[in-house]
Amino acid sequence: MKLNRVVISGLGVVSPFGNGVSALMHGLREGRSAVRYMEGWDQYIGLQSMLGAPVEMVDEKRIPRQKRRSMGRMSIFAAQAADEAVADAGISLDREDLWRVGCVIGSTMGSAKSINDAFETMLPDRDLSRLNSTMFFQCMSHTAAVNTAQYLGLVGTVMAPAAACASALHSIGTAYDLIRLGRQDIILCGGAEELHPTVTGSFDILFATSTRYNATPSLSPRPFDRERDGLVCGEGCGILVLEEYERAVRRGARIYAEVCGYSTTANGLHVSQSNRDSMVACMKQALSEAGSALSDIDYINAHATATIQGDMEEAEAIRDLFGDTAPVSSLKGYFGHTLGASGAIETAATLKMMEEGVIYPTRNLEHVADDCAGIRHVFEPEARKVTTMLKNGFAFGGINAALVCRTI
Repeated sequence: MKLNRVVISGLGVVSPFGNGVSALMHGLREGRSAVRYMEGWDQYIGLQSMLGAPVEMVDEKRIPRQKRRSMGRMSIFAAQAADEAVADAGISLDREDLWRVGCVIGSTMGSAKSINDAFETMLPDRDLSRLNSTMFFQCMSHTAAVNTAQYLGLVGTVMAPAAACASALHSIGTAYDLIRLGRQDIILCGGAEELHPTVTGSFDILFATSTRYNATPSLSPRPFDRERDGLVCGEGCGILVLEEYERAVRRGARIYAEVCGYSTTANGLHVSQSNRDSMVACMKQALSEAGSALSDIDYINAHATATIQGDMEEAEAIRDLFGDTAPVSSLKGYFGHTLGASGAIETAATLKMMEEGVIYPTRNLEHVADDCAGIRHVFEPEARKVTTMLKNGFAFGGINAALVCRTI
C-alpha cells in the first residue's frame, strides 16, 4: 500500500507570551521569561512551588456563548489556536468536505479548574444538584478536541490522546497516520493544557517542581543546568494543520515542512522515571521511518523540563545517538512546561525557527550539569539553516515520542 505524504501547512498558538505564533516568537526572540510568582497559591497547604507561566485570557467572547458554555480555559485556548491555524493555512472550512477534516487534540486531563470547581461545588454535602449541565463537558478528558470540533463544525475523525506530556506529539503522530493512510485529508492536531495549583501540586508531591526560585521566578526552570531543581508548569495550546501533500500543492499552500517520521515507545520499567534506552529506541525508530541519518539532523528540540532525572536521561540518550554533533536546546526556560500542549507549541516554535534560520538557546542554562554534558548545547541565538529537525517529548508513565520534520 502506498502511503500519502503529509505536510504541515498551518500553525496556531496560545502561549504564556500571548495569543498567536508571532507573540510566541517575539518572546523567544527577546529572550524573555513568562514565569511568574502565582499570587494566591500560598493558600494551598503543602504546595511548595509558587511558580507558573499563565496565559492572559483575551478575546474569549469572540467565541459564541452557546459554544463557550461547554469550554473550560483549555478548550478556549484550543479554539483560539485552531482559528489561527486554519487562517494561517489559508483554508476555508465552508468549502471543504468536513467529513474529510479531523481534529486530534490531546491533554493531560480535562479542565483542571473546572474539575476543581466541580468538587468544591459538590462537596462537602455531596450535593450533585449544585452542578450545572455544562460542567461535565469542561471536565471530560477529550474536552479540547470535542469543543474545537463543535466550534468549527468538523465532522471527521475526532480523537484526544491522553499521555501527559507526550499528548501533543501523540496527537501529531496520530494525525500523520490518519492522513498517510488516506482516512482524512486535513487534520487540526496538537495539545492543550491549563495551569492550576492542583496541576502543579501533582508534580510537587513527586518532588518534580522547582521550589528554590519562588522569589526569583525568571531564573527557573533551568533545563540541563547544574542548578536545576524541577519543572515549572505553564499553560496554552498549540495547533498544527496537517494535510495530504498533493492536496496542499494543488491549492498552492505554504508548506512549513513535511512530517517524515514519528515513533512512540514506553520503557515498561517505572511509572515516573525516564529511561535512556527507551528514549534512544524511540528516536532511532523515528529517524528510521524518516529515512534520516544521524548526520541529517540539524537541530534537536529537547523535551528537557529541568527535572533532575528527566534531563539527565534525555541528555544521555542524545549523547548516545548524536554525541556533540547536533545543536540541542529546550524552550521551557522561557514559558515553563505546558504539559500536554508542550509538544505542539514547541514544534510550532521549531518550525518558525527553521523558517527564520535561527536556533534559540536554552534559557537559564548557565553551567551545564555534569550529568547533562557531552551534547552540543545552544547558549546564544545561533544563525543556522535547519532542514531536518527532531522533536522529543517524554512523559510520566515511561511514554516517549519523537517527531522528525523536513523542509521541502
